[in-house]
Amino acid sequence: MIRRVQNEPVWLLHHRDYQDSSRILELLSRDHGRLSVVARGSRSAGSRLKGILRPFLPLQVSWVSRTDLGTLTGAELRGAPVSLYGDALLSGYYANELLLHLLHRHDPQPEIFRIYGSTIESLSGGRDINAKLRTFEMELLRLLGYALNLDHDTESQAPLSAARSYMYRPEQGPAVASDASGPMIFSGSDLIAIREGDFSVPETLRSAGRLLREVIAFHLGGRELKSRKVFREMRRGSEPAGKDESQE
Repeated sequence: MIRRVQNEPVWLLHHRDYQDSSRILELLSRDHGRLSVVARGSRSAGSRLKGILRPFLPLQVSWVSRTDLGTLTGAELRGAPVSLYGDALLSGYYANELLLHLLHRHDPQPEIFRIYGSTIESLSGGRDINAKLRTFEMELLRLLGYALNLDHDTESQAPLSAARSYMYRPEQGPAVASDASGPMIFSGSDLIAIREGDFSVPETLRSAGRLLREVIAFHLGGRELKSRKVFREMRRGSEPAGKDESQE
């Protein structure tokens, strides 16, 4: 059965060369979820699509499909281009990698499409990048059914206390810690602030980065994201010794 889709809002997450002059595009669409299409001839010098089939540009595309791999039939900008530079650009690629690894194909997620677009547009300002990424990660996990438990102690069911320390287990949540130090030990005050999305205190933002890095790694099954590796290597080469990697 042939399926035709016209003028669907999408973001391009990734592309790779295919045959002599084509590309395979990994798209996040509003109404059809994550999908792959081949853009035939898009690498040729005369292709009118060559300049717009890039990540971080809001696109409107059409395609036809008989199998999981569709064929692009049209594409155009659906809004103003988004410009990302430096850490914001790398953060955008990190968000793309998360979606490529965590989203199932052909599973419509219009809310994820919305928060991704909002995040990419906000990153273009180049400010508060880490806080924006933490918010995106938390919303993505929630929409995928992996929401962080930041409400109560999983062993006693008591509400989190700002005065206590907790060990966070990715598959369960927080429990009162007997030791106040360790990679997954967090103050109750930080966990409460993370729950509220309040990253105004630098230590809270670092704790959020540390927490989300471990939780996301758990859901990725231990696979390392290329963008995280690049970011870590860049930081290692440019930051003073002892820099907290949780700011990735």
